[in-house]
Parts: sequence; structure tokens; C-alpha cells
Amino acid sequence: MILVEDDPNARRHLAQAVSALDGAELIGEAGNLRDGLILLGREAPDIVIVDLGLPDGNGIELIRAARQLAADTQCLVVTVFGDQKSVLGAIEAGARGYVLKDASRARIAASLADLLAGGAPIDPAIARHLLLRFQEPAKPTSPQPALSNREIEVLEQVVKGFTYSEIGELLGITTHTVTTHVRRIYRKLEVRSRGEAVFEALQLGIIDLAE
Repeated sequence: MILVEDDPNARRHLAQAVSALDGAELIGEAGNLRDGLILLGREAPDIVIVDLGLPDGNGIELIRAARQLAADTQCLVVTVFGDQKSVLGAIEAGARGYVLKDASRARIAASLADLLAGGAPIDPAIARHLLLRFQEPAKPTSPQPALSNREIEVLEQVVKGFTYSEIGELLGITTHTVTTHVRRIYRKLEVRSRGEAVFEALQLGIIDLAE
């Protein structure tokens, strides 16, 4: 197995879940998409554990690459993104399992065992969410909030998990200016937290992780 996750604490948590699984071996770790692709090509693992929100791209690219490299390589997504668009995008790319990041080590180990046994582990919260989505009648499309180009640029970096200071360095603006943009984004999206902003941006199609 290989593990592609940018957050060191999350990576440690996932590595411990692998070690709790009898017969499983973690043969490599990467903290970004580029290194993950290199690791994938070098090791040709049976299972890839991957996050979607990587600092240099989307984990869906790694899933596609894994499926092209070897049809029997299984991909398990472990991420904070539990919205329908992210889930369907990952599954359409070839992911065989999808677990939310707050899952316990035991839950992740059980998902890996299920994957090895030929199953398709999906977090119960996501399964319920998708079921309700398919059962709900179509709703009228709401107009998108009028975000400026700069606000969209800031929002794209927020979705990728960068801090305000990192966003400022990437976009060549001050941290204070980033904070101002984020405050305006929250107001326009009618949200109160980073997680809610990410969810609304993905739901409304303002940001597309598959790009």
C-alpha cells in the first residue's frame, strides 16, 4: 500500500490504521500529488490511500493514474470532502472506497480489509447523503453568489487547505487582505466557517476539484 496525504498528523493516523491490519504493509508515503504519482509509478501498489485536497492538485488525478497503470490497483479515498460532487467524481475516476477523515483507526483498517476482500467501503454518512440526494426531487437552480475573480482565487486556495498567510504569498497580497476577502466570501455564501465555505463552493459549482 501507498499513502498520499499532505497533513502529517492525518498521515500518521492512516499509517497506524494500516499497521493495525494483519498482513498489510505500507511501502511508501507522499505529501503531495507530484510525489504520489512518482511513488505510484515506482511501487505499483495493490492499494492507494489518497486524500482529495492535496496542495498541488486533486487526488482524483492520482486515482485516474492508478487505474491506468494497473486495473487491479484499488483506491481508498480518505478526505474531509463528503459532498455528492466529490464522492461521485472520485468513484467515476475509479475509487473503490470512500471514508471521511474523522473515521477512527479501527474504521479505516476495517475499510482496507473490506477493500482487500473485494468490497467497496463507503462511509455510512456519505451513503445516507447520496441516497437522500437521489431520492429528493429536483430543486430549482439557485443563482450563484457574485464572487469577484480575486475572491474566487482566494476561495480556490482555501479549498486546497492553505493557510491565510500561504494564500497571501501565493497571490502576492497581504494576510490582512486575504482575511478581508474570506470575510466577504463567507458573507456572500452565507456561511460561517471554512468547511461550510468549501461545501457551498463545491455544491454551487464555483470550484471544481476535478479540474
